[in-house]
Amino acid sequence: MAVRLDADVLAHHLATQRWFAGKGRAWSVTDVRTVAELRAPGPDAPGVRIDLIQVTYDDGGTETYQQPLVSYADDVEHLSHAFVGHEDDGAGGVRWLYDALHDKGSTGLWVEGIATDRTGPGFAFHREPTATELPPGGPSIVVGAEQSNTSLIFGDTLILKVFRKVSPGLNPDIEMHSALAAAGSTHIAAPLGWLEGVWERGDGEPTTASLAMSQEYLKGATDGWELALTSVRDLYAEADLHADEVGGDFAGEARRLGAATAEVHAALARVLPTGRLEGKELVALADGMRARLDRAAAEVSDLAPYADALRGAFDDVAALDEPVPVQRVHGDFHLGQVMRTLQGWKLLDFEGEPARPLDERRGLETPVKDVAGMLRSFDYAARHLLADHPGDPQRAYRATEWAERNRDAFLAGYAEAGGEDPRRQPVLLRAFETDKAVYEVLYEARNRPTWLHIPMAAIDRLAGKQRDE
Repeated sequence: MAVRLDADVLAHHLATQRWFAGKGRAWSVTDVRTVAELRAPGPDAPGVRIDLIQVTYDDGGTETYQQPLVSYADDVEHLSHAFVGHEDDGAGGVRWLYDALHDKGSTGLWVEGIATDRTGPGFAFHREPTATELPPGGPSIVVGAEQSNTSLIFGDTLILKVFRKVSPGLNPDIEMHSALAAAGSTHIAAPLGWLEGVWERGDGEPTTASLAMSQEYLKGATDGWELALTSVRDLYAEADLHADEVGGDFAGEARRLGAATAEVHAALARVLPTGRLEGKELVALADGMRARLDRAAAEVSDLAPYADALRGAFDDVAALDEPVPVQRVHGDFHLGQVMRTLQGWKLLDFEGEPARPLDERRGLETPVKDVAGMLRSFDYAARHLLADHPGDPQRAYRATEWAERNRDAFLAGYAEAGGEDPRRQPVLLRAFETDKAVYEVLYEARNRPTWLHIPMAAIDRLAGKQRDE
């Protein structure tokens, strides 16, 4: 099918979407292709066209975004918020195109495709081998909070994640969930299946890419970030009590989360490749951390005075004389990536950092990276409410107390569940926590300046610890 949507129309559409990562850079739409058409049986059944939009940046980089489209002969009022643009219908008229993920009459095509392992020109649905029975689904609702992808909940039984930024190859979220399901892990939402797109490259060779995945919906689960914030609010409300004396103490949950994380890491090490970093590889790891620090310090003046002390943490990594075990890890681990259910903690979104290339996200890394990410998340949960109370030393002290208590509990739970105790790897733990804090400084300076105090408090602590040693 010839694509008739104008490139400028698509560029305007992309620029207004939360999942488009190119904001703040100069770019243009340079190619659009229809990779597949999904259609239910029957001549009058609704259909969905899946377009891939290539964006080229002025600095030479490219990205590809997925846009499922549904077409109507007239304006559909209840889809006005999902309008993409008009295109020529080939007969002198125009069609109204909408984002198909907001059209309840079309979204069932993904669920039905997974259930039947449907294939067709340009696409193949795959049912997860461990999914012996698929839940019934129901009407779809778009999840509003997501940033880099679009997820839909069907009834209260399953969730579909549609990957907006598409790269050739198997998405790590699918790969890791399938591996953990095969390993019998109880700390994930069960995978149900996925959609793969297929098209020819310029040389005629086929290219495949993951377009969507489905999992069981964790009905009644609570987001880890929200649970942690509730505990922090309880602490702030009790001015004369310590963190371990407040009814909403989170340390027990933090310990259980640490144990769940260790068990997931152990399962991944059993079923996916492992390796070791040593010598030049550790030097390269440290060089990458130093380079990120230098770029951030050049942009954020508050960071620059700490740069020399922070580099010491990375120098220590380069100087390690013992090999560092590496494996597949979560890669973007924080309290927003975990859910508390009646059956315990569940880990979500093994996609890794969406801004990184796919081959990097599928690489082997030390589990300490995930541990450090969660430690930073505890610090964020404790301190982000301080923005409403600047210059309050009592609240700042209590935030530190809460963060330290829950960081310690998480590490203890991780070690008790059989994971290598991260506290026995102080060089790696400090380096990855520092690297994460540097990333946070740059992010907050660019996007939420009023939150800059959160990572800067960690920078001050980490730099001071390095000086003391």
